[in-house]
Amino acid sequence: MEEYQEDNGSDRGEEEEPDFNDPSDYVDDISDEELLGDLLKKKPKEADGIDSVIVVDNVPQVGKERLEKLQNVIRKIFSKHGKIITEHYPKEDEKTKGYIFLEYTSPANAAEAVKNLNGYKLDKLHTFAVNLFTDFDKYANVSDDWEVPTKQPYKDHGNLKWWLMDQDCNDQFSVIYEGGEKTGISWNSSSGPVSIEERARWTETYVRWSPKGTYLATFHQRGIALWAGEKFKQVMRFNHPGVQLIDFSPCESYIVTFSPMVDTKDDPQAIIIWNVRTGAKKRGFHCENAAHWPIFKWSHDGKYFARMGPDSLSIYETPSFGLLEKKSIKIEEIKDFTWSPSDYIVAYWTPERNDIPARVTLLDVPTRKEVRVKNLFNVGECKMHWQNKGEFLCVKVDRFTKSKKAMFCNFEIFRMREKQIPVEQVEIKEAILAFAWEPSGSKFAVLHGENPRISASFYHVTKGKVEQLKVMDKKMANHIFWSPTGQFVILAGLKNMSGAMEFIDTADFTVMNTQEHFMATDIEWDPTGRYIISGVSWWGHKVDNAYWIWNFQGKILHKQTIERFCQLLWRPRPPSLLSPKQIKDIKKNVKNYSKQFELKDRMSQSKASKELVDKRRQLMESFRDYLEECKNAYDSTKEQRLELRGGIDTDYFDSHREDWEIGRASCRERV
Repeated sequence: MEEYQEDNGSDRGEEEEPDFNDPSDYVDDISDEELLGDLLKKKPKEADGIDSVIVVDNVPQVGKERLEKLQNVIRKIFSKHGKIITEHYPKEDEKTKGYIFLEYTSPANAAEAVKNLNGYKLDKLHTFAVNLFTDFDKYANVSDDWEVPTKQPYKDHGNLKWWLMDQDCNDQFSVIYEGGEKTGISWNSSSGPVSIEERARWTETYVRWSPKGTYLATFHQRGIALWAGEKFKQVMRFNHPGVQLIDFSPCESYIVTFSPMVDTKDDPQAIIIWNVRTGAKKRGFHCENAAHWPIFKWSHDGKYFARMGPDSLSIYETPSFGLLEKKSIKIEEIKDFTWSPSDYIVAYWTPERNDIPARVTLLDVPTRKEVRVKNLFNVGECKMHWQNKGEFLCVKVDRFTKSKKAMFCNFEIFRMREKQIPVEQVEIKEAILAFAWEPSGSKFAVLHGENPRISASFYHVTKGKVEQLKVMDKKMANHIFWSPTGQFVILAGLKNMSGAMEFIDTADFTVMNTQEHFMATDIEWDPTGRYIISGVSWWGHKVDNAYWIWNFQGKILHKQTIERFCQLLWRPRPPSLLSPKQIKDIKKNVKNYSKQFELKDRMSQSKASKELVDKRRQLMESFRDYLEECKNAYDSTKEQRLELRGGIDTDYFDSHREDWEIGRASCRERV
């Protein structure tokens, strides 16, 4: 029977079970940490009982009567990072010695307490110094022999400001085209764009210039790369997989990157702040939603950066990247905030709740003193706009009528440089489409109304009042673009308004030109306020992709049609090193330089290229040299000519005219 079953099984062709055992000569080169890293972190570790103990120095020295109060304060602060199972307050002469020992339930809690509470400011006289008890052995066993650190080789990246030395003061811009496959850098010369660098797949999404134009940032799946120098060499890279958004500090010292990749509680990776020059990671943060980017907003010089949380505002300082005064500012239902572009002042607003009105508050940093508060009623929404010099703050307030059935708008203008910061109010009953301050000036422009009855209103903030300068009706516009130097402005109707553009001089409100770039999606001034680009991006419109270059008066200079053109960004310039007085003197004496500039303009406007002009100049010089040689040779044969012509000097037609007349008369008589 058994033989039958075996034979029957073989007849059915049953397969043998596969052998999953490793061969005898197999060498396992994969470590447990690679396979089970997450689980091994949770594996219980042997401890000698002191890994969970921390030492807190600079604790107030108190007697019996105040000891219980001190213990309650300590528990409240340190229990936020884990359960405390043992407390020890050393005493001498019935008073605490100024340091304490706390034991947590686990070493992880102790490490977290050290990380977050070291440097915690309890009051003006006491700042905690928190360390692990096990660190004392480590510091006590430090070798007395000093080891010379390894010298790092210096990497010369060349002159990172080289583009500012261009003799013709041309600006550069970056262009992404062919649907993102190619990226190029070009000069904006008088004869048209001149390409200086072009690379395929330089970036995987888009590019960003740093605020002063020193670096070009490109996006990749593994992180961010920075390029600089005359040859655009890679000077730094930051490993942050899946990065989607970045932001530079105003001083270009730090870069903030965001990736939606899942991070852990112990190692936040969603937002990382890096040192630009060294590439070192300074700090990581959690982030659940980056819909309102940037998450962190920087002060004007990069000394502070802040983040808004639920009912709080967290301000951090550099270079420690620690929370200012070790605690956030509690602000119930804070909706938005923004830094002054020139001072350490934060403006934020809170909505109405219960019987408390909406408020706009100006907060001084680091003192946290409220320097100005403005109460507002029937508020639906607020939007804050700083003038670029920090001299004025405009808060656009959308308000409900008393019936709550309609809304209107008014602008609250804060005069930041005047005593007690007075506030002026401008009311507009129509819907607001756009608002923009004049850079370095005291004017602002507003687009209001509904198509086709859109109006542009211009206002001037003078001492004691806000004066309306001009109202321009029936405008096809939904965006305002001021020149970086002020005075000139473009009212543009982008996307669904067919790309209409109106170039205006606000000195006398002359309409210099009216143009159209059909279906334009973008408009951007160059850093000097001389040129403007308008573009139809492939990201927004799939046909007629191109960019056009205009001068500030609205004259078209160049049209560049590029297949699947995506993005054009002007390279920023750093702030001028000249003082306001020097700039004023140059403007005052500009006529002294006008002749050389006019000559240069005529040269640049000539159709002949510079090479052709040089060639013509060389030909003219060689012709003059040849002419001089011929003249010298002619003069050297003068005596021979006189001898052959009987002493008559024929070099000048007027010489010996009488002899010529006598000879001519005698000839006639003979005839």
